[in-house]
Amino acid sequence: MEIERKFTVKDIPFSLATYEFRLIEQAYLNTEPVIRIRKEDENYYLTYKGSGLLAREEYNLPLNQEAYYHLLKKADGNVISKKRYLIPIERLLIELDIFDPPFAPLIIAEVEFPDLESAEAFHPPAWFREDVTMDRRYHNSNLSRQQL
Repeated sequence: MEIERKFTVKDIPFSLATYEFRLIEQAYLNTEPVIRIRKEDENYYLTYKGSGLLAREEYNLPLNQEAYYHLLKKADGNVISKKRYLIPIERLLIELDIFDPPFAPLIIAEVEFPDLESAEAFHPPAWFREDVTMDRRYHNSNLSRQQL
């Protein structure tokens, strides 16, 4: 089960140079239900995500490089690439996604939670702007379908 809130970002009040990051490329074979392929650095995954915005089922299966690139040819819509910074906050982790063109300058902060109570009680830092968890426009599966 994935329990996650998403936020737009006002500005980043510190240097990202000291934080670990991942280079991510992902594409969608289907958006309802979500079936996604992802390259994260040198690791490859096939992901199924159930319905829901705040909480939903999520299953990740490993892929090899050959399978990823084979499936990439079958993906619909835009391929999304971004740099994901991993920023610890209290006992949680902010995954700060800085999108590459054509979605730049979009920046989304995602925070995953162990349970719904923690998600609902979370007070975002001042540098977060708007909670867009329930706004489907900010979900990557919908970004993949945008006409550019």
